[in-house]
Parts: sequence; structure tokens; C-alpha cells
Amino acid sequence: MYIVTSMRVVAYNIKEFEKELLAKANAKVHDLTLISNGLNFSTIHYAKGKEVIIISDDDQLDRELLDALWQIGVKKIITRSTTLNHIDIHYASTLKMHIANTPSKDQSAESIAFQTILNLNNWGNNQCLGNACHCSFDCENKKHLLNT
Repeated sequence: MYIVTSMRVVAYNIKEFEKELLAKANAKVHDLTLISNGLNFSTIHYAKGKEVIIISDDDQLDRELLDALWQIGVKKIITRSTTLNHIDIHYASTLKMHIANTPSKDQSAESIAFQTILNLNNWGNNQCLGNACHCSFDCENKKHLLNT
């Protein structure tokens, strides 16, 4: 039996068409809050008490915003994009934040929703995200993946 550890998550910049796709992919596993607003200092309060945030490439995560997220307990970030240029990856790595994207060639809304939830499921089960992982530090999961 495959049991996924539930995570507390807030997703920013959610478009109307993404709501049903993410909810369906999630299958009520994770405590998922969907917000249509972008992530900024006016909306960061939605992330309080959450382990993970999900963002889009419209959300700009600079050093100040990453610091603020870290201070309220966010340790993991998933971007619903292939690009990472909207996140200060170098600074996130100094905070030991886990960063993931949705790297599949299929960038349909359904595929992105599935990849996003798959990343959550893998993190919830302490598994490496493979190509979706953009953490710049070595962890036991990466070491295990490289040794298999």
C-alpha cells in the first residue's frame, strides 16, 4: 500500500482553469489552499503555517521575499514552470530551501498540475524529485539516487 504523508501547502497565482486540475491531481491528499493573487509581501500571510508554497513564473522570489518565507516556516517551493529565473536560487540554497519545477516536455495545464502534486507526494514521502529537483545542496535523497 502506498501512503503519502500530507503536507500543508498554499498555491499562488492560480488561474480559474487550474483549480479543478490541481484539486483532482491532489485527490484530497495535501492540505492545499489555492490563491488567485500573486505572492508578494501583501499576500505572504497566506503562507504562514505552510510547509510548501506553489508559485508561477509571475511570482518573483528575491532575497527579501525568500527570507520572509523562511522566517514563517516555508522550506519548500514548487514553481509551475520549467524556468527558475524568477527565483534567487543561489540565495534559496543558502537557506537550505528545497526548490522544484515542472520540467516535463508536456507543459499542458493537466501535466503541470500532475507534476506539481507528484513533487508534493515525493517530498511527503522523503523521496528525491529527480529532474524536478533544483536544490543546490547535497541531501541523502540525492546521494541515494546517484548510487542506484
